Amino acid sequence: MVGQAGQPSVTATNTNGAWTSADATGRRMPRHIAVIMDGNGRWAQARGQSRLIGHAAGAERAKELTKTCGTLGIEVLTLYSFSVENWNRPADEVAGLMELAALQLAAEREGLASNNVRFRHLGSRAGLPPRVLDELDATERHTASCTGLTLCLALNYGSRSEIVEAVRSIAVRVQSGSLAPSSIDEALISDSLYTAGLPDPDLVIRTAGESRVSNYLLWQISYAELHVTSTLWPDFDAAALDRALSDFAGRTRKWGRLSGQEGP
Repeated sequence: MVGQAGQPSVTATNTNGAWTSADATGRRMPRHIAVIMDGNGRWAQARGQSRLIGHAAGAERAKELTKTCGTLGIEVLTLYSFSVENWNRPADEVAGLMELAALQLAAEREGLASNNVRFRHLGSRAGLPPRVLDELDATERHTASCTGLTLCLALNYGSRSEIVEAVRSIAVRVQSGSLAPSSIDEALISDSLYTAGLPDPDLVIRTAGESRVSNYLLWQISYAELHVTSTLWPDFDAAALDRALSDFAGRTRKWGRLSGQEGP
């Protein structure tokens, strides 16, 4: 089950201004994990099944990963579910994905709340079916007071369009005279993105062996560690996550500094 409130299995410390965390064995842990869930279709096709069967299997894996991350005390888990480019897929697959999203949100809402998981939608609302929007809104409302893991679903998400929206919102403030151009800084831009208020991802996991970021959190992952695995998403189990976490723990995060100067 997802870790209960007040009982995380990680501890946080502040070293030279940089927040880090460690599990019970002392292994350094990420605060925020972002996942590009790839390989559902290939997983299904290898079994002679439809791509939608693969997406359903991937949804179950996402559910399991959420539980595991909650138990580990991870603060934020962001899952790349459907990109703005995915609208170009066959209409029947897109319709099936939207139906699956609505069904999963409705089915998992109570479980998220009972396990203290807060849900957030990252992405554009434009173009999403009304039923999906209703389920997204209901799940956000139902879990708004939860204080454990924050689960972000990047649905109808594209990082370039996110940045464009942020720039437009800032431009409106400048045009109205409520914001001076000299006041625009990185913090303001970060606060204008879908991820406002969340720590940037420390670790990006991409499954199915593809070595690209696919228009995902481009601003936010500028100093994230990347872990690419050939494992297809429906097969990405707790052992695969543990390998990714061990990989992360072995990295030296310098943020442009020299070795021995770790920390932002």
